[in-house]
Amino acid sequence: MTLRITVIGTGYLGATHAACMAELGFEVLGLDIDPEKVAALSAGRVPMYEPGLGELLLKHVAGQQGSTGRLRFTTSPQELADFGDVHFICVNTPQKKGEFAADMSYVDAALDSIAPYLTRPTLVVGKSTVPVGSAARLADRLAELAPAGADAELAWNPEFLREGYAVGDTLHPNRLVAGVRSERAEQLLREVYATPIAEGVPFVVTDFPTAELVKVAANSFLATKISFINAMAEVCESAGADVVRLSQALAHDDRIGAKFLGAGLGFGGGCLPKDIRAF
Repeated sequence: MTLRITVIGTGYLGATHAACMAELGFEVLGLDIDPEKVAALSAGRVPMYEPGLGELLLKHVAGQQGSTGRLRFTTSPQELADFGDVHFICVNTPQKKGEFAADMSYVDAALDSIAPYLTRPTLVVGKSTVPVGSAARLADRLAELAPAGADAELAWNPEFLREGYAVGDTLHPNRLVAGVRSERAEQLLREVYATPIAEGVPFVVTDFPTAELVKVAANSFLATKISFINAMAEVCESAGADVVRLSQALAHDDRIGAKFLGAGLGFGGGCLPKDIRAF
């Protein structure tokens, strides 16, 4: 029997993941607490700009002319729980107001909203960027709240999306990380990602803490590269050197590479600053 996939939270990450899961051939149901967002997505309208996402949505969302009908959206947690075999939590973890820490309230609320309706064996998969220890805490919470008890398992599968390349990064990732506690959870994730795995994408199986750390470690390394070349720009300015030529020369060393080695004002975006602050 083909797995049925659900996605909790239909923002940037969730809408992309839902559309890409439909593209991989799964029946998909997305959940959001915002009825207007659900209505827009159900009509094939993307609430944000991301190249290729709008076309993918129209290709699969139910009710659209010529679509596969594999993708639907709802505001009902019970409908979601009754429908799905694997549930992906794709909500945001913004920076807490007045603090550097990550705000886990959306992740906690997402799990709490569906857990009471999980009456059969199922897998809940976190994709959000969270502090180390969150998965273990949420696994205990899931087993406590779900009628299925220990048969409602948790896994952590961090996302590595780049703005402007999110569709390609989901369908053809450079690696897949699965933080699991059982062979069953690993096998379910292997089934979900069978297509990219068959294409040769590395599938790295870890424990919960390692899976949680992979994303923040990658973010921190990239931030370090940016900060390094910006510091070198100051040295170049003092020495009368050319930082552009310097970075080009460094990039020829394959241990260093050219990516994230362009000097500038700093770095920004929706995730990198808040994620490294939380880390």
